[in-house]
Amino acid sequence: MGYTRQDEEPPGHSRADSIRKVLLTVLAFNLAVALAKLAWGYLSGSLAMVADGWHSMFDGVSNVVGLVGIAVASRPADRNHPYGHAKYETWASVAIGAMLSFAAWHIATSAIERIWTGGEPPEVSKFSFVVMLITLAINIMVTLYERRAAKRLRSDLLHADSSHTASDVFVSIGVICGLIAVALGYPLADPMIALVVAAIIAKTAFAIVRQATDTLSDVARIDEAEIAAIVASVDGVLGSHHIRTRGVASAIHVDLHVQVDAQMTVVTGHAVAEDVERKICAAFSNVADVIVHLEPMDEYQRAKSLEESREGDR
Repeated sequence: MGYTRQDEEPPGHSRADSIRKVLLTVLAFNLAVALAKLAWGYLSGSLAMVADGWHSMFDGVSNVVGLVGIAVASRPADRNHPYGHAKYETWASVAIGAMLSFAAWHIATSAIERIWTGGEPPEVSKFSFVVMLITLAINIMVTLYERRAAKRLRSDLLHADSSHTASDVFVSIGVICGLIAVALGYPLADPMIALVVAAIIAKTAFAIVRQATDTLSDVARIDEAEIAAIVASVDGVLGSHHIRTRGVASAIHVDLHVQVDAQMTVVTGHAVAEDVERKICAAFSNVADVIVHLEPMDEYQRAKSLEESREGDR
């Protein structure tokens, strides 16, 4: 037995297309922001602004990685991938985390070298603040837009990418503070701020990878008790156990054992199992697939249910 929600989805509806549209929009903004920061950063000699520019450029690169990842993840299930390709979206978020880690290392080493060897202080002008304030406003707008889309579409990829862009907001604020300090006569503030930027990027990378491991390690997605309560409400069900959930946040797979009267016919038992599967899908919009293993309620089954409930109380 088994029930797949995809059989009931309206034709033409594509979550992948929605995610792709968000990524393309964000990519355009990220490239514009990155080019503005890099151009003026190199012209003015501000290491912090250059670091922020490369951070924004990596935002754009991560968008491209995301587009590739979602293209693969949206492929339908096949013989070699019976559960589909959804985890490729999570792998794309891991790639974003890896790129962020590299960016943090590059920025940190450049800042340490500037502190150690010295160098010409950056040129700070009104245009420096204009560039940073405009790009900061764009980053805030993009972060809010992408975060809302990530929540609506339950996308690990968009969540990771929005976290990347959000870190750019804090980085930009730090760079603005550094520019003020340099203008007041503290040139070392520029590489020091760059080090803070590197630390923020590294922290973001760690958070992204940690979230991705939940999906890749098949962490339980839904509380067993919630599913058990729904199953118990179905006519003909006498008990349930061994409830398991896994998968990406947008496509959760559920399998469980359901106990029914031992004298129930196969036809009736099958109808009860299908009712369970449909009710679980109806209760959780992000459940994509449910498989029920039907069992006759006898002394052995009662003992199994009792043993599992005791284990859950520990």
